Amino acid sequence: MSALSALRELNHEQRHTVLASFLGWTLDAFDYFLFTFVIVAISKEFHADRTDVTLGVLLTLAARPIGALIFGRLADRYGRRPVLMIDVILFSVFELATAFAPSLTMLLIMRFMFGVAMGGEWGIGASLAMETIPPKSRGLVSGLLQSGYPCGFFLGALVNWLLVDHIGWRGLFVVGAIPALLVLYIRRKVPESPAWEATQTQHGRRSLLDAMRGHWKLAIYLMCLMAAFNMFSHGSQDMYHTFEEVNLHLPTGSGAAFMLVALLNLGALVGGIFFGAWSERIGRRRAMIIAALLAIPVVPLWTYGGSFLLLGLGAFLIQVMVQGAWGVVPSHLNELSPDAVRGTLPGFAYQMGNLLAAGTATAQSWLAAQGWGLPLVMSVWIACVALLLALLVWLGPEARGVRFGE
Repeated sequence: MSALSALRELNHEQRHTVLASFLGWTLDAFDYFLFTFVIVAISKEFHADRTDVTLGVLLTLAARPIGALIFGRLADRYGRRPVLMIDVILFSVFELATAFAPSLTMLLIMRFMFGVAMGGEWGIGASLAMETIPPKSRGLVSGLLQSGYPCGFFLGALVNWLLVDHIGWRGLFVVGAIPALLVLYIRRKVPESPAWEATQTQHGRRSLLDAMRGHWKLAIYLMCLMAAFNMFSHGSQDMYHTFEEVNLHLPTGSGAAFMLVALLNLGALVGGIFFGAWSERIGRRRAMIIAALLAIPVVPLWTYGGSFLLLGLGAFLIQVMVQGAWGVVPSHLNELSPDAVRGTLPGFAYQMGNLLAAGTATAQSWLAAQGWGLPLVMSVWIACVALLLALLVWLGPEARGVRFGE
């Protein structure tokens, strides 16, 4: 089934749902990545070590499982649509509050609260989209949804490039409150998930323990799998702008720095959509394994390209593979999850994986400071995690095409 035909078969309401879910994850990632672009600037203003500032990344990632559990359970009990709107408003409010932090401690508290709100968005948005569309469209839509993450990274890079010299790092977080406007679109255009409504009709509201009976081994496996996935993505992204500034000597607002990030995110967009759609033909596990293993030979170009052209090619290709593997995740996790906890389990497993991988940026920064150097640390990290990820995917189950709400 071609990508275009899969999109054509979606009706008006399904397209609005996919778009809203895509925009939710895009704007969520946009708010998250703004922080990674200003680590150096924040450390200078508060006279703090860069590694201390990267705790903001760690705290955001560590808080996300809390949000996934809270908002996921609310979404399973009261519906995907209203809880998604509340969640979008909250992560926008905490992003705005970051702009007015008077100290590094208060800024870190705001990033933790932002992480709680951010943790709810992915699981609810993905389940709402996957439960609304036909099964044969899941592969492509999965890639589209996950491509919202690099799109948010790109928007963050663009806003940083255009505005940071004019409004400073605090002004960037004021701009980060814009996603709250998405709520108006969801309220007007997006219906409730039909699969959630069917499950409520058949079974009513069930406790988490009751709904998860017989599925705890699956939940533990998914958490371990998502830990590897998050070490893969955050290991290739969170310290990349610092790598540009410190190792490539590219100023934070320079066109060259922005171009490399743009190429990186273009590769992520291509990879997510391609491997997501391809997984509909060759299977979810096979697509993820191929993407993960193909990242390894690209690593030398990515960090040791030697010229701007080769570094740009490496940035593009590494994210084709990293986000190519990720492009299959929304469909894979939702297909493996029972109906009664689909609002909770995919998002919670994802964010618990984030928690287990939350120290990625701090670990990379610390290892680089021990004399390894950031390029070597990032290279070894991605190669090892790619192998681990491929092994975990190979060991796990697959439920491609399963029907929801029946």
